[in-house]
Amino acid sequence: MKKIGFLSFGHWSASSQSATRSASDVLLQSIDLAVAAEELGADGAYFRVHHFAQQLASPFPLLAAVGARTSRIEIGTGVIDMRYENPFYMLEDAGSADLISGGRLQLGISRGSPEQVIDGWRHFGYAPADGQSDADMGRRHAEVFLELLKGEGFAQPNPRPMFPNPPGLLRLEPHAPGLRERIWWGSGSNATAIWAGQMGMNLQSSTLKADESGEPFHVQQAKQIRAYRAAWTEAGHSREPRVSVSRSIFALMNDQDRAYFGRDGSSDQIGIIDNMRAVFGRSYAAEPDRLIEELKADEAIAEADTLLLTVPNQLGVDYNAHVLESILKHVAPALGWR
Repeated sequence: MKKIGFLSFGHWSASSQSATRSASDVLLQSIDLAVAAEELGADGAYFRVHHFAQQLASPFPLLAAVGARTSRIEIGTGVIDMRYENPFYMLEDAGSADLISGGRLQLGISRGSPEQVIDGWRHFGYAPADGQSDADMGRRHAEVFLELLKGEGFAQPNPRPMFPNPPGLLRLEPHAPGLRERIWWGSGSNATAIWAGQMGMNLQSSTLKADESGEPFHVQQAKQIRAYRAAWTEAGHSREPRVSVSRSIFALMNDQDRAYFGRDGSSDQIGIIDNMRAVFGRSYAAEPDRLIEELKADEAIAEADTLLLTVPNQLGVDYNAHVLESILKHVAPALGWR
């Protein structure tokens, strides 16, 4: 069995070929797609966060709205760039969204990826400490956030408060019990996956990672997952960790599918991202029988308990619901995921 959800980057464009021509379109259609995914039996609705771009950005109003419109599906991010975040304010937003959803929030965070502007986090009022990088700053913000999630009091109460206080030091409210165990770290390297395991966070691994061995992407990603689990075990955490991988997977069921995605098969690509040599995983697009055989050979999917399907959100809710349904009904059962 495997949890299967979707991951949307939330693009919009004024192009006549786009079903999402404004931020309003993206937000409202994201809610509708989550509702449709839940009705189809999918397990998760996840959203990417990018700043200074015509894509989804501030995630918590959307997550709260999805939580209010659904009852079962997990809702989450993949990922929030912690270089841009105030951990204290973020805790209040996350706690509110989690309580609205009844404890279904699965929050993916990370140090972030290259953005649309140079050092965009500086515009949000953040700068690394002397001798540290922006990645160090992102991890530090994450560490503060994790500490706050414990729900322990830390602030000295006012002796003449406007409203009565409980005894002792005060914590931020609202507190969301259990959310600390539903925090995921988006990792692009073996080292950060190991750090996530040590910190007791679940692991999100996307469609790219540092090219650390020259092997195929899925092989390197599987090794990354194993290194993460070894670090988790060595750290002595009591619960079982969760691991997700993201993939672009399309079952070619009709002429429309073939027109969109029925081109020649893709393969891994090598590129430079953040001055790092990275390997980008292939997309999968084929008729169900062939798709099943190709996915059987993906070592990283086999290692993960959760699969996030990246969706072409600009093609609209109905088409993306069809993409999800095709995988859930015609591919997942044959692979033992359902």
